[in-house]
Amino acid sequence: MRRENQSSVSGFLLLGLPIRPEQRGVVFALFLGVYLTTVLGNLLIILLIRLDSRLHTPMYFFLSHLALTDVSFSSVIVPKMLMNMQTQHLSISYPGCISQIYFYLFFGCVDSLLLAVMAYDRYVAICHALHYTTIMREGLCVLLVAGSWILSCGSALLHTLLLAQVMRRENQSSVSEFLLLGLPIRPEQRGVVFALSLGVYLTTVLGNLLIILLIRLDSRLHTPMYFFLSHLALTDVSFSSVTAPKMLVNTQTQNHSISYAGCISQVYFFLMLGCLDSFLLTSMAYDRYVAICHPLHYMTIMSQSLCFLLVIVSWVLSSASAILHTLLLARLSFCGDNALPHFFCDLSTLLKLSSSDTTVNELFILTVGVLVITLPLLCILVSYGRIGATILRVPSTKGICKALSTCGSHLSVVSLYYGTIIGLYFFPSDDSSNDKDVIVALLYALVTPMLNPFIYSLRNRDMKGALGNILGRRSFSY
Repeated sequence: MRRENQSSVSGFLLLGLPIRPEQRGVVFALFLGVYLTTVLGNLLIILLIRLDSRLHTPMYFFLSHLALTDVSFSSVIVPKMLMNMQTQHLSISYPGCISQIYFYLFFGCVDSLLLAVMAYDRYVAICHALHYTTIMREGLCVLLVAGSWILSCGSALLHTLLLAQVMRRENQSSVSEFLLLGLPIRPEQRGVVFALSLGVYLTTVLGNLLIILLIRLDSRLHTPMYFFLSHLALTDVSFSSVTAPKMLVNTQTQNHSISYAGCISQVYFFLMLGCLDSFLLTSMAYDRYVAICHPLHYMTIMSQSLCFLLVIVSWVLSSASAILHTLLLARLSFCGDNALPHFFCDLSTLLKLSSSDTTVNELFILTVGVLVITLPLLCILVSYGRIGATILRVPSTKGICKALSTCGSHLSVVSLYYGTIIGLYFFPSDDSSNDKDVIVALLYALVTPMLNPFIYSLRNRDMKGALGNILGRRSFSY
């Protein structure tokens, strides 16, 4: 949140390597060769692991992720360095510099954590050889990789936010914290609202964690659809946890402040997890399309590698979208009024509070909204259009019932998710009344994640069967 009335750099000059001008050609050729070898070599490793079924083991699963990380890590700095060697344009913009720092730290941390995970895999393979397949099961491998990406993302984000705060101007007053005014309720309603919100949040956490537990424990649910559903449940828990705890604390205390870094972090994770929800719902729609329209080739098309790829791409695109929003927000100045008429740091509300020109931010919101919300929604609608056409081609009561049981839960969740987004962002209230936006945001942030477990457990025969088996097994053991 940068100041307006003091001159500051809008970019930086990268002086490059300490080499003489006559050495540039040789050094350029050398580094270009190294970079191309890095990219092609690691992509070859990924391709071989994907194509050879004998390499579908935990060790090579981790190795493929390490190779992808190495390609990305090199691509953060080398292309810019090579371009600077051949041109006189050595500058890099402020957002470009911050973005380069973020991704350099991010992929560096992923590299370190993946190497640690691979060391643990070798330890189990040698020291516990008889129990290797039991310990290094598929679920643990996915969890270790996902944990590495998430921890690296959080670490790089904290570094970037601290750096952006240091780069703020020093000689103009600006807010160091914001006041969250909370929900538009009367004081005598606080107790009821607190109890209701706490119940909704606990139901969200416990319900989604139960879905994850059932999918992990019941081998019949180890299918692509439930693989995506487990990630959606994890995302919903995290999404609610970004806003609900702070809102509950503010409801019961007089301290409604949130620090600058805390506010920016809340914006980042809210946007990232919201985008991730959209991409996962799109992946699930594609999965349902393949299951109904191409049932004979379902297991071939929805292979394990494709499922992993869809989830990883969803995480990466969501993180990239959120960090760009955050960097653009960090450049704005907030002077004077620091009261946010909301229960969390909402991006659109922050832009209204800013004293800077927010044209670029609003344009970026529009662009990313099309890519992250509109395009996935269109893909979902096209998928269900093809599903409907396939069913109507050979109409039968059994086929329609099967399609409804297969797609009904997902359609309900899609309707809730995109319905609240359309109500919140496509039909916003005017500046004088923000109550409707706050209430709709509450439904979007808390109620929708809570309803997902009920939709999938009450309308899904497999989930109810898995829950019955687990409860029956417990009763029998007692």
